Amino acid sequence: MADVKGSCLCGSVRFEVAGRFDSFYLCHCQYCRKDTGSAHAANLFSQSARLTWLSGAEAVVSFTLPGTRHQKSFCQTCGSALPSDQDTDGLVVPAGCLDTDISLQPTAHIFTASKASWYIKLDKAPKFKRLPE
Repeated sequence: MADVKGSCLCGSVRFEVAGRFDSFYLCHCQYCRKDTGSAHAANLFSQSARLTWLSGAEAVVSFTLPGTRHQKSFCQTCGSALPSDQDTDGLVVPAGCLDTDISLQPTAHIFTASKASWYIKLDKAPKFKRLPE
């Protein structure tokens, strides 16, 4: 996979990842649901890829939930999820912060025993290209 670039919502943090991703997980655990405010996190994992902060590294804050391996990095200005370079899990990159399109499709849904009760038959929900009126 070619190098990919990403940024936060406000644009103050920019980064590049060189190397390949090993997996792309949609995680339904209670921690990922809490820190994304959604049904699941969408994270890319790599043991070998290298992260380079292009700008705004000083705005990146990391939080590790005490007693767990769960870590989240984010922009202290806008709160956007950003990559974490973790000792145990390697590089974890939230897919939503990438500015470069990737061809890798999700590898698996994980921790589905913890999925939100309303996360069923979502493909049957109405679809709109914009906010409905």
